[in-house]
Amino acid sequence: MANGETTRVLEFDEVGWWSELKLEILRKYCDAYSPILTKKNLHHSYIDGFAGAGHHLSRQTGDLIPGSPINALDIVPPFREYHFIDLDDTRTDELRRLSQGRSNVYVYDGDCNDILLAKVFPRIRYADYRRALCVLDPYSLQLKWEVLQAAAKEKTIEVFLNFPIMDMNRNVFREGASEEKRQQMTAFWGDNSWEDAVYYSRPTLFGDTVPEKQSNEAIVEAFRKRLCDVAGFKFAPKPVAMRNSVNSAIYYLFFAAHQERANKIVTDILNSYRNKGIVHG
Repeated sequence: MANGETTRVLEFDEVGWWSELKLEILRKYCDAYSPILTKKNLHHSYIDGFAGAGHHLSRQTGDLIPGSPINALDIVPPFREYHFIDLDDTRTDELRRLSQGRSNVYVYDGDCNDILLAKVFPRIRYADYRRALCVLDPYSLQLKWEVLQAAAKEKTIEVFLNFPIMDMNRNVFREGASEEKRQQMTAFWGDNSWEDAVYYSRPTLFGDTVPEKQSNEAIVEAFRKRLCDVAGFKFAPKPVAMRNSVNSAIYYLFFAAHQERANKIVTDILNSYRNKGIVHG
């Protein structure tokens, strides 16, 4: 191409079985959510802040599998609107191709923190009989707390959130973590109180103390309480840990909402997997 430009090639994310399980959980909730909102004659939207390209590459089979945007587009009865966001323009171009001819699909290039706050959430007003389900599945610590707080403030938006505990353990909670990663953690958590949630002072035999990391479960529980006590969601059920083949927690899947019925549906879905021993937490 002219001036040394190169054409970027679309690459699909390779996902493990735990991500396929997450997609299954999301799809089950959408199957319950959309009929309820349709019956109530509410204008309901599906929002995906880290939408990807619409499909993923299964690590298990090597096949292309539908991602959350495609699953959402296939839900019957359909959502009234769809809002897909991604930083990678090769992915957003693919989403536009996949949703061509559907005037109720909006695709945005850029940082979801800015786009959600400025363009999407302002559309979901309670007084306008609008509601939304928002999926926030960051690859790392790209999400900012202000997004969660704004969603809670609207009282119209339910949220599924990937809490990336493995990335935090590897890049933030370890000794010698960079200041950049610590700042990202502060932005994700909302302030530096994450340090009090992550570490405690352990006494030594010599009468002094050393910082010791809390368990993943304690950190996750502190964040769950924060979703209610600080962000302002009424409900945040116990999340589930998505684990890899060696049983290490990669992330925790959170849900937060204002409606008791939504809380019950998600709790029942998550408990069904817990009772089968498929997920933990």
